[in-house]
Amino acid sequence: MSVPPPAELNALVKNYAQEVGFDLARVATAAAFTSDRDTALSRIKQGLMDGLPWYTPERVMRGADPFQLLPVAKSIICLALNYYPANPANPPDTPDPELAGVNPEADRPTGQVARYARGRDYHRVMKTRMRDYVAVLTARLDLPIAARWYVDDGPMLDRAAAARAGIGWFGKNTNILTPQLGSWVFLGQVITDLDIAPDEPLPKTCGSCARCIPACPTGAIVAPYVIDNARCISHLTIENRGAIPRPLRPLIGDWIFGCDLCQEVCPVNRKAQPAPEPTFGRPELATVDLIALLEMSDADFRERFQGTPILRAKRVGLQRNACVALGNSKNPAAIPALTRALQKSEPLVRAHAAWALGQIGGNPATTALQTAATHEKDPEVLAEIQTALAN
Repeated sequence: MSVPPPAELNALVKNYAQEVGFDLARVATAAAFTSDRDTALSRIKQGLMDGLPWYTPERVMRGADPFQLLPVAKSIICLALNYYPANPANPPDTPDPELAGVNPEADRPTGQVARYARGRDYHRVMKTRMRDYVAVLTARLDLPIAARWYVDDGPMLDRAAAARAGIGWFGKNTNILTPQLGSWVFLGQVITDLDIAPDEPLPKTCGSCARCIPACPTGAIVAPYVIDNARCISHLTIENRGAIPRPLRPLIGDWIFGCDLCQEVCPVNRKAQPAPEPTFGRPELATVDLIALLEMSDADFRERFQGTPILRAKRVGLQRNACVALGNSKNPAAIPALTRALQKSEPLVRAHAAWALGQIGGNPATTALQTAATHEKDPEVLAEIQTALAN
């Protein structure tokens, strides 16, 4: 088969993308992303990407040049997949009235999980679908196609590509905002040697709207379009492997994996539509029982969250987050579980359990802290215990 002209190819690749299940598809040129490269390098130099040791200048330089990823690159097919839950669970403070009085543990404190993580790991879903997509392109066009495909775990500057292709525009929270689905989308890119007519970037912007900036409780959006990664709740609860800084703990609230606050206030996201993808949006993952989480074994953790992005935080990291959320809940019902964690868990969890007991306060919490202080050997945990008692 002869290669269709670029304009015809543009329509074909979009049709095929819909056939394999993508919600949005547009095309960008494969020219280097020089402006986005310089911005990313500047962010690294300013320390705004601290906490991500893998996000290096070398990675940025490679991801900003599609020809380094595919030497014969001519076009980038940018794809988006809706993940907004079809049936989001009620917030913890507004329980389903039909269940009132049925669950004896209804008052147990719970923690929130970001919407994107309430189902199967999107990396697997996206990569499988993009592989199938390239296979469909090859078969339908009856042409050998050179292609490389990426999700956000690859070096590609994914949001820069999406903006160039007109999938959406950069919001002031740095997310890509699509006119059709808001920011509740996963992004993917297929770099290919096909000569496809590119789409134009969207002329839209956020204008004077800046609702996302004050909505971030930790102040991570330090300026429009600028995130301080080390203050972001998503980083603190997922990528961060150490202690969560004490001043930030009360600001995290009940988030235990990721955060949606800057997206929830975005007016563009009023257009959110339920995702047809059945592997996203499991309502039982919207909120998690914190006391049960704190007492999970490794085997329990793997079984409970198998196949989801939540596994990235590791059991110890998620239990650390549970301690912070329990401390913020100030719920005395958490004291027995936190006391056991202070006695038996790993040092990182013990340290945050001590902080949580100090936040809840009262005689039982004080007694637990005083008892732990008599036998704790880890200096960091002991420091947390002493600070909790002093406060």
